[in-house]
Amino acid sequence: MKWLALTPGEPAGIGPDLCVQLAARGLASGVVCFADPDLLAARAREIGGSVTLHPIDDLTALAQAPHGALWIYPIRTASRVKSGVLDVRNAPYVLSCLDAALAACVRGELAGLVTGPVQKSIINDAGIAFSGHTEYLAERLGGVHPVMMLVADTLRVALVTTHVALRDVPRLITCERVAHTIEAVHAHMRTRYGLANPRVGVCGLNPHAGEGGHLGVEDRDEIAPAVAALAARGWQVSGPLPADTLFVARQRAQFDAIVAMYHDQGLTALKALGFGAAVNVTLGLPIVRTSVDHGTALDLAGSGRADSGSLEAALTLAARLCGGPS
Repeated sequence: MKWLALTPGEPAGIGPDLCVQLAARGLASGVVCFADPDLLAARAREIGGSVTLHPIDDLTALAQAPHGALWIYPIRTASRVKSGVLDVRNAPYVLSCLDAALAACVRGELAGLVTGPVQKSIINDAGIAFSGHTEYLAERLGGVHPVMMLVADTLRVALVTTHVALRDVPRLITCERVAHTIEAVHAHMRTRYGLANPRVGVCGLNPHAGEGGHLGVEDRDEIAPAVAALAARGWQVSGPLPADTLFVARQRAQFDAIVAMYHDQGLTALKALGFGAAVNVTLGLPIVRTSVDHGTALDLAGSGRADSGSLEAALTLAARLCGGPS
């Protein structure tokens, strides 16, 4: 098995809970958690879990380390963490964990990155510009144009735009951006899932995919030309299709992946169908990166009632993707 990097995300949220819950049950993959070991130990006591944490500051030693345990690469919080209570002083800690884990993956010491939920607002309150993991990783890696995809079983939904205000979406729907998203999905399905010519369905932006320009021109002028150009390569790509019916079971079964134009268009359907078991995958990076499909759930932190299903699914999928086509 290849080793994975895990970052718990916001220390006051449920990320630390999920890490110790999974460690208590035993981990199928080799996992190194980049976090404060005192934080994880305290959270384990708080939720009543029995877990042994194994600090490791030299990742080359993993060659002799057994799987199943939770290995911790120590990074300290700036301030003592209280479950459910955000502290702006710990915002840099969240990014320090992410930076260290990413660097280990880039160096080839770890095979992939799995991220827990972050609280964007507290990072911004600390004076750090941050709109999400996807954008942050792209900036750190430089020269990449990532695509956000969520996966719930056989439903895979990629986004042309991600964390932007709805009023800004139409101007961002360009032929180039739509084509790039479809290309990233096509490449991912080929290299990671072994599909020679994956079937990709593309949502329209406007109701009824624009009604031939009567309900908006983006579908006609930007999305349709991108789809046509890629279909001319012999690709199985269809659209723009009305988004309100594309996610109906019979329709979505015709595609290996769906491209949505904006965040809630695609993810409302996906999370309604698979919340708690869905995984966020970043396409277009030089490393494998997956994440949970939920937020920090501050009200559940330290309660022992957080559901670790999405994090477990994210680790399982990351391990599979690191191994290539199945």
